[in-house]
Order: sequence, then structure tokens, then C-alpha cells
Amino acid sequence: MTDTLSDATVPTSEPTPPIDRSGKPERVRLVQPVLEKLFEFYPHLFGAEFLPLKLGIFQELLARHPEQFERDALKAALGWHTRSTRYLQSVAAGKQRHDLQGVAVEAVAPEHVCLALLELFRRRQGRTQEDLRPKFRARLIAAFEASGLTRQEYLARIQTKDAVANTLLEEGFAEYDQKLAKQEALRRAFASSGKTEAEFADMYGLNQRDVSLALNQGQRK
Repeated sequence: MTDTLSDATVPTSEPTPPIDRSGKPERVRLVQPVLEKLFEFYPHLFGAEFLPLKLGIFQELLARHPEQFERDALKAALGWHTRSTRYLQSVAAGKQRHDLQGVAVEAVAPEHVCLALLELFRRRQGRTQEDLRPKFRARLIAAFEASGLTRQEYLARIQTKDAVANTLLEEGFAEYDQKLAKQEALRRAFASSGKTEAEFADMYGLNQRDVSLALNQGQRK
């Protein structure tokens, strides 16, 4: 996994300029006209709902609108857009990448979903005294399970030198291991009980739907 947000979220194969915090008002003034044009041309992508953009869309926009967009200004505007919280939320939710017609064309890579989750966690944790790590761990586990990858494959994709990110990932997978252990214990107890799922749930004061879900997940693992 890369150590910066830009490599994962900006829909272009070219490097993205870093965010200049000191000149933020001026940067907003420069990219705003481009963002307004993008909204005018593609409201389904840059309007009320932000959708993940297909990789390479930067080049497609330049080719389609050579008179409307200057290369550096478009790159800066897309970088600003894809670093926005609203855009990161769409990536973290695992929505598919879309082309200029608004057609879903490819899945967001698991490492990009993970990186978006990490960045959102950092932003939100910086604005609250609440410990948001439990919520992050739950979302990380859900994203990992949705990826369809083995743990080894997943971890290989999200390698990072960021100590904070690594700690969060370690905590997330430690919680995941606990979840698997509980599912295995429940599966073994159910197998030796000789009861139906309804009887087993009633015997332990559990919700039958939760028991069924846990048993099915345990079998898949």
C-alpha cells in the first residue's frame, strides 16, 4: 500500500501534485473553475453523488475536451476532487469505478478501499475525542471479507511504512482472529449438541439468525 492518498485515489497513471496546505485558498481559486466544468459536463460523476472514477479518466478528459481543460489545471482539480472526503467515502464503500458515461466498469482495488478507510479514520479521529478504532476495525474486516482475497494476498497488497496504519491493521486482524475463534467454538458446540439451530439458539439465549449466520461464515472460513 502506498504511503500517500494520491497514488490510490487519483484516476490517472500520472503522479499527482501534493496538497499545498499553506496556499489552500489560492489552490481552491485555481481548481474551482475546472471543478465547475466537470460538474457541468458530468453531473452524474461530480454532482450530488461522487462516484469512483475509472483509472485513466484524466487522459480521456484531456482528449475529449482539449479546448476546455489545461493539463496541469485538470490534474490539480482531479487531485483535489479525489482527496475530498465525499470521494473517499465512495471508495471506502467499495463502489465500482465509473467511466465518463457513468457506467460501472471496474472494481476498486482492495488496497485502495483500505487506504480510503485509513484516511477517513485519520480525518474523523482528528475531530473527535471518541475512540473511532473499533468502528475502523469493523469496516476493515468487512472490506477484507468483501475482497475475496486470502489474508496473505490482502496484506501483500497493503504493505506500508506508516507505523500508525500498521498498528491499526494489526489490531483489525487481531479482532478478526477473535471473531473466527468464536465462530469455530460455536460451530463445534453446535455440532456436538445434537440440536437444531432453533433449539441451540434457545438453549444459549442467542438469536437464531445470528447463530445461523455465524455457522455459515465459520463453514466458509
